[in-house]
Amino acid sequence: MEHLTEKQEAVFKFIEEYQLAEGKSPTLREMRENFGVSSDNSILKHIKALKEKGFIEKDDTPRGIKLLSSVRERFEAPSGIRLPLLGSIPAGGPVLSEEYIDSWMSVGEDIASNSKDYFLLKVTGDSMIDAGIFEGDIVVVDMKKEARKGHIVVALVDGGNTIKRFVEQKGKFYLKAENPDYSDIYAENELEIQGVVTSLIRQY
Repeated sequence: MEHLTEKQEAVFKFIEEYQLAEGKSPTLREMRENFGVSSDNSILKHIKALKEKGFIEKDDTPRGIKLLSSVRERFEAPSGIRLPLLGSIPAGGPVLSEEYIDSWMSVGEDIASNSKDYFLLKVTGDSMIDAGIFEGDIVVVDMKKEARKGHIVVALVDGGNTIKRFVEQKGKFYLKAENPDYSDIYAENELEIQGVVTSLIRQY
């Protein structure tokens, strides 16, 4: 912290405390309200300085400050592994959606071997019910596992995300629903496998 000004350090500490409490980063509005200022610029200049000095990483989304390394370390609970629960991905057909961390959840090492290669998604829709995946279920997704035909995957199809079974027939790949009310999905331009579903968490 010796390279930060007093105000930059205060902003950094607020971001750290917010991430620890909420599992995500504060918005500009929340930072303005915390420090009692009316202009985004007064916060943005400190954010820019923190980024230039290597204290934070940030993209252009409202909560775009990535989790600090200090926060990630604390989220590695001794009794389990903390995984990010991302925004819901529908199991009823691909739709445009922005992925973001809703919260964090601890899982056992039998569910995920580490916190870097896995994430969680909450299922919406009923297109995978014959595979035992229902609306409200949380699926565990391995980003590093190679998708093979027959796997249930999270896929990006022509700009939209969905959970389906990965199928290959006569050299052509497509996504299959596990509900006869839904049609198979063939990509017009893009089919990108984002991860393989390895486990399911159901809360009653």
